[in-house]
This record gives sequence, structure tokens and C-alpha cells, in this order.
Amino acid sequence: MQQTTDTILMIRPVNFRMNEQTAVNNYFQEEIDLKNAEINTKAQEEFDAFVEKLRAVGITVIVEQDDKLMDTPDSIFPNNWVSFHGNGDVAKYPMFAENRRRERRDEVFIRLEEEGFKIENIIDYTSAEHEGVFLEGTGSILMDRVNRKAYCALSPRADEDLFIEFCEDFEYTPVIFTANQTVDGKRLEIYHTNVMMCLAENFAVICLDTIDDKKERKNVVKHLRQDGKDIISITEAQMHQFAGNMLQLRGDNNQRYLVMSGAAHKSLTPAQVKSIEKHCPIISSSLETIETCGGGSARCMMAEVFLPKAD
Repeated sequence: MQQTTDTILMIRPVNFRMNEQTAVNNYFQEEIDLKNAEINTKAQEEFDAFVEKLRAVGITVIVEQDDKLMDTPDSIFPNNWVSFHGNGDVAKYPMFAENRRRERRDEVFIRLEEEGFKIENIIDYTSAEHEGVFLEGTGSILMDRVNRKAYCALSPRADEDLFIEFCEDFEYTPVIFTANQTVDGKRLEIYHTNVMMCLAENFAVICLDTIDDKKERKNVVKHLRQDGKDIISITEAQMHQFAGNMLQLRGDNNQRYLVMSGAAHKSLTPAQVKSIEKHCPIISSSLETIETCGGGSARCMMAEVFLPKAD
């Protein structure tokens, strides 16, 4: 099993704007003084430039158009509703915001099959929404596919029992903790694990300062070290520039790249950049509008495709 893939699914937005339903516990979202149509146009420009950069190094990007009728402002972040696994399994996840549930479109699966991928089973966790229980895909779950461990920061969008159920279904050892950020002087739970942590093949970029419980912090570090990961620590201020929201992918000749936004890249110190580049080059692209209104960044925009190819 490989930790990285060379193929991702991305959804090109048609109705991107600040989603009022997610703003209640996504403290990364901010208002922009622009009309929604302008915001969407800017987001599309950022999206297209980002896709171009990824394709330029040989990463396969399957771009699916969003459906205007669905009115899904956050469709640009598909990693929260679906994950695609190497054995042909697909997981569908329960979403906190009601208007995000409309992002789960079967056309996406048809498109992947048309692209030559094989889908064996769909494991559907979405009925948990009826109980008000959520687990938002690879936003909530960081999978170490090689060492069969899954990391999860619990929050209103990441339920412990459902996470454990996922780990049992997909045969991962759960590593559970709580991560907080300071909002108006209070410590509040970070909405997604993937904004404070990135797991690559040989290293992890992580904001350890967000794990207030010392025992939990030690446990996370222990697991990462056990698996030979080089730990690159970022500060909470860097996390707010989306320096935790990164993804390692493979391009031409199996070359690995760490993909992030321009803001994340700029926030890193020369020493941190050097630590990352010891492992692989960095690709960054400006995602300013998407980050500000959407409260998500490069990692959230990419759903990794590990599905087997049809014969």
C-alpha cells in the first residue's frame, strides 16, 4: 500500500461563496467585501491556476464541474464527503452543514469509472446525520496507509464512535486527540484535523501546540516517531495561514511533491522549508479567495484517488 497517489479528484466551483452554515465552527472563514458572483469568479481563477500547476508536474487531476442547481458553496472541498481506497472501496461521510450534504453526487463515481477506475463497494456512513453525528472524510481523518494508523482530532465534525467504526471497517489503528485554537481568548476545537496536521510518507507537518492535553500530545508524537516520521512543527499562527493543510502527491517519474497554498508556503521559515525539501519539492499556488471565504485550503480541495484501475 502506498501513502501517496498520482491521481486526485477536484470539483470546479460554480456557486462558491462564504457558507454561513459552516461558519459557526470554522474559525478560519472570514467575510470578504465582494459580491458572490465576483467571489466565485476569483475562486474559479485560483482553482484553474492550481490545477494547471499540478498537471504541469504530471499529477493526474480529474476535474468534475459542480452542478449549479445544487447550490453548494463548498463543493470545491470534496475531500470531506468521500474517500477512495486501494481495494476499490469508496466511503461516503456524514456532513455537519445541511447544504454540504448535496455535494455527494453519484455522477462523481460514474466519472471515475469512465476514467478507468474500479469501484467495488460503497461504505455509506451518511445515516449518522439523522443522529446529529458527523465525520467529515479526510478533513477529519488522516490516514497513514502504510502503517495502518488513522489520526483524528475530535470536534463537532468528527465523532469518536463513528471514527472508531471507520477504523474497524478499514482496518486502521485509531490515534485520537483533541486540537484547539484560540478564538477571542477562548480555546475552541479545531473543526478539521487536516488544518493542523499533514501526513506524508517520511514526515509529518503538525501544529503540536494545538494539542493542549500533554498525554495526548505525547501519544501523537510517539506514533509518528514509531513509524519513522520526521516531525516538522508549525506554530498556531502558521496554521492560520493553512501551513497544516498540505498534501503529498506523486507526479512524473514517481517524484513526490508537497502541495500547499501560497499563503502556507510564505508562512514557513527557511528552516522549515529546508526540512520539507529534504524529502520533496514544494508546489504552491495562490488560493487567497478560497481560503478566506471557504476556510479551507489546498488539501481540502483534493480528494485522493487510490482506486484500482479496471482491467
